[in-house]
Amino acid sequence: MTTIAGIHIPDSIMAREATDLVRDTETELLYHHSRRVFLFGALAGERKQLKYDPELLYIGAMFHDMGLVAPYSSEHERFEVDGANAARDFLRRHGIGEDDIEQVWTSIALHTTPGIPQHMKPVVALVTAGVEMDVLGLAYDEFTEEERHAVTHAHPRGAHFKENIIDAFTQGIIHKPHTTFGNVKADVLELKDPHYHRENFCTMILGSSWKE
Repeated sequence: MTTIAGIHIPDSIMAREATDLVRDTETELLYHHSRRVFLFGALAGERKQLKYDPELLYIGAMFHDMGLVAPYSSEHERFEVDGANAARDFLRRHGIGEDDIEQVWTSIALHTTPGIPQHMKPVVALVTAGVEMDVLGLAYDEFTEEERHAVTHAHPRGAHFKENIIDAFTQGIIHKPHTTFGNVKADVLELKDPHYHRENFCTMILGSSWKE
């Protein structure tokens, strides 16, 4: 069993299969990012003394960006939903109960929806906490320097991670810009796609079929 920053990486058959699947499917950038999301999420859980299932957290973290890559990226769904659906199907093949599957599905589906996951079950909250730490640096100072070093030594961010992760988001969603309405990925396309037109909630209301 591998231990990083005091966190044990789940080593069940299911967890190993998830690791192999993600490593074979995603880029190195996304693979290492996903492992860091698990580790930072687990560290946040330990610090907050939350009771959570490490294996479910691991699956949520490892699958959270699967919707950015083929063959899991659909034409019409948000990439978060694609990743959540991939995790759901994977967990069902392993005989996991529907309540646990729902936690993992929700953790992935909501990981780019600020302000909600932290009020939900620990697995849901901690996937988002891991993502927010690794991508946005939120709660950076709540992790010790030793923890940050151990995680990034095992799973390096690499040069230009900030630009590269934005590029990875862009490549995963640029073919379906309509799925960014109302979520943070609209900012990605606004930065990277000169042809992107951000939909406006108020414009939709004012232009609806209702007379008044």
